[in-house]
Amino acid sequence: MINTIRNTITTCTVLSGLLILIFIAAISCAPVATQSGEAESPTTAQQTVEVTDDLGRSVVIEGLPETIVSLAPSNTEILFALGLDEEIVGVTDFCDYPLEAEQNPKVGGFSTPDLEKIVALDPDLILVTSMHKEGAIPALEGKGLTVLGVEPGNLSEMMDSIQMVGEVTGRQEQASTLVNDMKGRIDLVTDKTAELEKPRVFFVTWHDPLYSVGSGTVIHELISKAGGKNIFGDITGHKVVDLEKVIERNPGVIVTSTGHGEAEDKPLEWAKTEQRLSGTGARKNDRIYQVNADLVGRAGPRITDGLEWMAHFIHPDTFRKP
Repeated sequence: MINTIRNTITTCTVLSGLLILIFIAAISCAPVATQSGEAESPTTAQQTVEVTDDLGRSVVIEGLPETIVSLAPSNTEILFALGLDEEIVGVTDFCDYPLEAEQNPKVGGFSTPDLEKIVALDPDLILVTSMHKEGAIPALEGKGLTVLGVEPGNLSEMMDSIQMVGEVTGRQEQASTLVNDMKGRIDLVTDKTAELEKPRVFFVTWHDPLYSVGSGTVIHELISKAGGKNIFGDITGHKVVDLEKVIERNPGVIVTSTGHGEAEDKPLEWAKTEQRLSGTGARKNDRIYQVNADLVGRAGPRITDGLEWMAHFIHPDTFRKP
């Protein structure tokens, strides 16, 4: 009788131990709940993501990048907007926004990156543009580094690019939030401008020689969405234009880009003082403005700021200063 009781106790003890082990194993394999209530796998760091980048290349990213180098100011802005500032280990000399970007180690110019510095950093991921297609990309990939091309051509593609960067860095939620905010701000502008009269707009990229923008450019798209009509919508890309054609097309609004360094205000000064523009509607009605080149020229999250400024310039009675 006593032996039977002892055997029963021993059997129960073994079964209890097995149940505890099974319970612990189940907990360790179960998804981990995030603060948002969504499940997150504990093996996220071992994820493998394959994407087609903006240069049409198939890129495989093994695991979550813990160290990232950006070779374009626009890409640096995307990384910071997604909260990846701690992962950034290198940027270009021209990456100046946000201010924290200036504290990151520099790896050369936008078009002239220092490949030795980049290789020495041994980053998990490098964000590039088409400017790096012939030299930097093959050189860096030849060293076994992972390179992702980020170069959207319009507003919709910018938001797709942000989603792509969010996907490969594990910041999908932040990317979706950012993109939804951008879409909302764009819609607020286009909903108002849809029925407004569209004044003729002349955008001055630079004044000597006289550069402007045509269709196929982000600035042309911003002008259209902001409720204006680009007087050089019949050309494509960024080109030198004829001042006589500007006068002939008589813009009602002139928007000038900021220059660099000491020449920052030169395009604005030219537009306000060039004698041959004195007969245009823009000069007669004092409708000459200046916009930060980075807001309309960088393919990043601040492009919506550029749109809102453009809408204010073109329709000041409808849109307040951002």
